[in-house]
Amino acid sequence: MRKLRLGLAQINTTVGDIEGNKMKIIGQVEKAVDMGTDILVFPELTITGYPPEDLLFKPHFIKKNLAALNEIASHIPETLVAVVGFVDEEGDIYNSAAVLLDGRVQAKYHKNYLPNYGVFDEMRYFQRGNKSLVFTLNGVRIGVTICEDIWYPGGPARIESLVGDAQIIINLSSSPYYVQKLAWRERMLSVRANDNLAVVAYINSVGGQDELVFDGASLVINENGEVVARAKQFEEDFLVADVDLVAVDKARLRDPRRRQDKFGLGEGNSIELEMIHLNFKRNEDKPKIGQRIETTLPKIAEIYHALVLNTRDYIFKNNMKTAVIGLSGGMDSSLVACIAVDALGKENVIGVSMPGPFSSEHSVEDAKLLADNLGIRYLTIPILKVYETYLEILKPVFGDLPFDTTEENLQARIRGIVLMALSNKFGWIVLTTGNKSESSTGYSTLYGDTAGGYAVIKDVYKTLVYELAEYANEKAGNEIIPRRVFEKVPSAELRENQTDQDKLPPYPVLDEILRMYVEEDHSVQDIIAEGFDGEIVRKVAWMVDVNEYKRRQTPPGPKITPRAFGKDRRLPITNAFKEWGQK
Repeated sequence: MRKLRLGLAQINTTVGDIEGNKMKIIGQVEKAVDMGTDILVFPELTITGYPPEDLLFKPHFIKKNLAALNEIASHIPETLVAVVGFVDEEGDIYNSAAVLLDGRVQAKYHKNYLPNYGVFDEMRYFQRGNKSLVFTLNGVRIGVTICEDIWYPGGPARIESLVGDAQIIINLSSSPYYVQKLAWRERMLSVRANDNLAVVAYINSVGGQDELVFDGASLVINENGEVVARAKQFEEDFLVADVDLVAVDKARLRDPRRRQDKFGLGEGNSIELEMIHLNFKRNEDKPKIGQRIETTLPKIAEIYHALVLNTRDYIFKNNMKTAVIGLSGGMDSSLVACIAVDALGKENVIGVSMPGPFSSEHSVEDAKLLADNLGIRYLTIPILKVYETYLEILKPVFGDLPFDTTEENLQARIRGIVLMALSNKFGWIVLTTGNKSESSTGYSTLYGDTAGGYAVIKDVYKTLVYELAEYANEKAGNEIIPRRVFEKVPSAELRENQTDQDKLPPYPVLDEILRMYVEEDHSVQDIIAEGFDGEIVRKVAWMVDVNEYKRRQTPPGPKITPRAFGKDRRLPITNAFKEWGQK
């Protein structure tokens, strides 16, 4: 075969929905046959969804996934090879890929490198594989890898290419998104393709799973490290590419490095490589296709689409439909409302204004204008009487103690009660509106503005919130979020003339300190050495450390930075290591 047609089925699976995932896979098989595809590849753990976490401790879950694999295999004709991610069981369980052809499982590959950092915890569940796999189709050699395997220069892809002479390296992946990870991933894959002088077919998951979002953008990269096909970001897609195998062979003949590396591995090495030959009946009657390279999104658009996708999937995959948001007339709730409408449709979003004793007239007006611009249902539920009642019943205990954060938090908690009452009565999910700058520093109220089902912007710094809001208006081609919201000084409006900067440094300063302290683990002294005021840095570090207990009690939300709170950053609540107390 001079050319081979690859199909990359970038599908949005649901963790635990083995039956639904199975039917999606079978549907893609039918599409692949119609398009004359030779090899059809699915993402990592397609059958179970990724990550299945402690579902893997249930033996009946493993058995059901194996039964689904066999049923999928029965739908694979002799003219198509399908490579499907699943959980294998051979004395232990493995993150695996099955090679399917002519109605049955022809071979299995077990993931060699198990990630156990950041959001990954695969060593908790899986045994690692110790073999590489190359299968041949009419003289073409194809290697199989799974996600982490290809991130190592000397990993299974190298063995398959040098020892097994694989011309194509398939990589089944479920690579969680964070901002601009795609560019980094493409650079790595391009290096692997060029170093191995092989075509790399990288298939990534797409969709939201709790705190994780998978961005798709599956790729085919040629032996020169050039992207020749790219799927859409944040959408299901079926990517087809014809790859030139003659070009691979010619490149290998011209490159002496490969010969030296191959000789270095030598005969009698300890590498285990399984090679199988498949009796493949190629369908020569192929429709013409256009090679497609989707354009990648700019940074802010990329983040916005990630938030929309994760919000949509979290709500719909959990069999919910309608979201309710407390609209304060501020920037955070305005952005969350825009994301919710794009995710769920305006008919499934309700905005609630809950004016209190310190709510400004312009904030109430801006909340109403936003709701009108979005076309969502808008409710007004004043909280003044409830607030006064709370003060009255607490008066015998509080006595003449002065007004402080207690009275401020009462207002936030009353609003939380109202939103949760609406949620209970009508089955609406409450979307919280706190951002990463606030959750980092504890500038939020437990059981108040943190109460809800999903925290849409919990991993978005305040400075980034403004950029995303500008994008929301730009995308709509209209001033959905009123200009006054951009111009007003941020305030929780829980006391007279309150602003966020009463307790927090200016957000551009705060966010940079937080990025260094939270995401990059710089010490207080390192941050001060970068030119930041020592008193401010110590105060911010103190606020981050003492509010870990708050963050443990907040809803899940999309991860969009390299290090998010939750699965990513795990610091103990009880913790005597206090940098901010040192000088």
